[in-house]
Amino acid sequence: MHQDLYPSGLPDPQFHPDFYQDVTSKRFFAWIIDVIIISILTIVISTVTIIGLFIIPLVFLAVDFLYRSLTIASGSATLGMRVMSVELRTYDGERLSAGMAAMHTLLYMVSFGIFLAQIATIFVMITSPRGQGLVDRLLGVVAINRAAR
Repeated sequence: MHQDLYPSGLPDPQFHPDFYQDVTSKRFFAWIIDVIIISILTIVISTVTIIGLFIIPLVFLAVDFLYRSLTIASGSATLGMRVMSVELRTYDGERLSAGMAAMHTLLYMVSFGIFLAQIATIFVMITSPRGQGLVDRLLGVVAINRAAR
């Protein structure tokens, strides 16, 4: 085993900091891009279906879940993450499967609704060497800079 790799296969942030540099801030900007895309899709779907106008929050949640799950499953990153050159990897260094992408999205959405979980996630992301949030740690997922690969 190389000393510069975790036993899991991920690069060690001490020996390869470029994989993790600015990932937390990039994820924040990626999140903003994704919320804009999801909001536009929600407005389009809600206006086209007309009934969607009466249930916009539910349409937003459905679009959010599908958008995040499908984009992460197809390329291990949402469109916002791709713009910011960030991708999600498992502790084995593999891309997220469809099931793992759906689970990550579901737990993200649940944790987003819990204020203390969001505060803890921000704190953990800022202080951990790999910039992981609570959901990332729970599922064994890491966000890395795609350009560093």
